[in-house]
Amino acid sequence: MRKLFFAACVATIGCTSINAQEFSFGPKAGVNFATLTGDIEDNDMQVGFHVGGAAEFKFNEKMAVQAELLYSRQGTKYSDSESETFNGVTYRYEAEENIRLDYINIPFSFKYYIVNGFYASAGPQVGILASAKSEYEFTESVSGGGFDNTDSGSGDEDIKDDVLPIDLGGHIGLGYRMTNGLEFSARYNAGFVNVNDAEDSDDFEIKNSVIQVSVGFMF
Repeated sequence: MRKLFFAACVATIGCTSINAQEFSFGPKAGVNFATLTGDIEDNDMQVGFHVGGAAEFKFNEKMAVQAELLYSRQGTKYSDSESETFNGVTYRYEAEENIRLDYINIPFSFKYYIVNGFYASAGPQVGILASAKSEYEFTESVSGGGFDNTDSGSGDEDIKDDVLPIDLGGHIGLGYRMTNGLEFSARYNAGFVNVNDAEDSDDFEIKNSVIQVSVGFMF
């Protein structure tokens, strides 16, 4: 009986030690360079952020899987400017619109450690839409020929009803983990589905596209 108890204690301690070596978790955060692709035109990349946590299970020195839960600000932006002169009168128009799509992203990664903490990763991702807004501002002016008028304005609009609530995609990336647990990584996220859910533009395709640069710490 005492031998059985001793063997169980040794097995428990051994499993705990193995789990401590193979399982790690911690926070991560970073910068998003996001845009929207598809039928959309003349849009630019928007700088956003992501923050959350990750948990990794390492099978051996080379192979691991990782799951994450991230709050991610994505979207795109537009800039438009026009200038026209007629009979000495100049009309100018400038506008900027930011489309902000905030997601709760759940990426799942297959990781391969190449050498000395460097690794490559790839896998699927599910995104749950948290909010969607369009923020805009504009300036109009008329000058010359006795005119000198300027008008400007700004506002925002909730567009969550026009965006699909679930996004499915995939990612590929590279990273480096130091021996003290500090980790740096970069990945590209590509959306696979059309997230446009507006009633009057069903055939207009929009997909998420995000470059992420992250820093984290794994315990």
